Amino acid sequence: MEHRSKAPFPAGFLWGSASAAYQVEGAWDADGKGPSVWDVFTKQEGTTFKGSNGDVAVDHYHRYKEDIALMAEQGLKAYRFSVAWSRIYPAGRGEANERGLAFYDDLINELIAHGIEPVLTLYHWDLPQALMDEYGGWESRRMIEDFNNYAVTLFKRYGDRVKYWVSLNEQNYFVSYGYETGLHPPGVRDRKRMYEVNHIANLANATVIRSFREIVPGGLIGPSFAYKPYYPVNSDPANILAYENSEELNNYFWMDIYAWGRYPAAAWAYLEDNGLAPAIHEGDFELLASAKPDFMGVNYYRTTTVEQYGLQQRLELGHKNTTGAKGSTKPTGIPGMYKTTANPYVETTNWDWDIDPQGLRVGLRRITSRYRLPVFITENGLGEFDKLEPGDVIHDDYRIEYLRSHISAIRDAITDGVEVIGYCSWSFTDLLSWLNGYQKRYGFIYVDRDETDAKELRRIKKDSFYWYKQVIASQGEQL
Repeated sequence: MEHRSKAPFPAGFLWGSASAAYQVEGAWDADGKGPSVWDVFTKQEGTTFKGSNGDVAVDHYHRYKEDIALMAEQGLKAYRFSVAWSRIYPAGRGEANERGLAFYDDLINELIAHGIEPVLTLYHWDLPQALMDEYGGWESRRMIEDFNNYAVTLFKRYGDRVKYWVSLNEQNYFVSYGYETGLHPPGVRDRKRMYEVNHIANLANATVIRSFREIVPGGLIGPSFAYKPYYPVNSDPANILAYENSEELNNYFWMDIYAWGRYPAAAWAYLEDNGLAPAIHEGDFELLASAKPDFMGVNYYRTTTVEQYGLQQRLELGHKNTTGAKGSTKPTGIPGMYKTTANPYVETTNWDWDIDPQGLRVGLRRITSRYRLPVFITENGLGEFDKLEPGDVIHDDYRIEYLRSHISAIRDAITDGVEVIGYCSWSFTDLLSWLNGYQKRYGFIYVDRDETDAKELRRIKKDSFYWYKQVIASQGEQL
């Protein structure tokens, strides 16, 4: 669809940026915090790039006032952050840690004092290790009660000041990387267990949304889904079907549950045919259908192109590029469903992620047409090698171009009829990129450290910092 003119970004649009506790806070054992699964997993040899971890990260725990002052200077309207569950409940449950609660009080109050809307994520992957040790974490339905208790604690403590909440961050990734590819904790490769874990996470998500409705009147809550819209490699009907398979199994499988409380038919048939369907208890689907979110949170970075993959083939879990060696990614494939392949029409990053701003527009329109829910873009950004030049200068024109093209695509989607609440870039400062160490930089603020040396953790504004400041000040008119 082409338009003669574009709609403006709506009044009150939340121009923001984002982070996650484990990736920025550091202070991994300070003030009563218990260990998370990531505190333990990253100490295992070979799990991360050059053995990097979040023990110090970028020390946001001790430098949050400095970071928020920079956010205010840039003009941010919103800041999305996550709470570290094991700061609040060091053992996952039991007695709450007042020092942990007080830290987030201080963070929220500092944001509000600078006119920045806090957007709070309940769970961004850092499960308390104690719950993993006790009953296997997300593999047990005991998680539903413990997660709800933790969430209710936050709703009651911060609900008077926080309007926007994210329940689960990238559920599709923490279950697949944790239980299918084994790249994330607990490092399991068992697809049956993955789908069991996923169903329990769905039930936990629905439970906390129901609790939220009772405790935070007027607040808005939704999950953040890692959305990779799929394309067929060409118009061969076999490849069109592969696209349908991948979109349903890898996207609608999660979003249909969030919006409607049911799994898509073809994906569920695939699970049943292959002995992968999770155990369903009485009342599960009633619970899931009763907790429709207020918005669909979207973390968008890329699209994926697929082709036919026959039943005679074998399961391919591929190879994830965690080093920045361009071209090292290997395709994934599920027999009888699809196999990933290169898209000849788009460029890729050094981590082999397709750069496709039109894909964001496509994805936003698909969500709007299927679910009729507002969208909150909770992550979007470019991870790349940045160079600190003499005079404390970082020229990151490639990041500016990436963000410019994606924000322009959002405006196109709004003109198409999509309701978008806000846009949070990933990320505000550089941070630990999970498996990729500190070399993969996303921020507007360069943090001077590497995998082996935290140095002085100096904050240095990149060219993109000033560019986004102008975008916000002009309400998206000056890109």
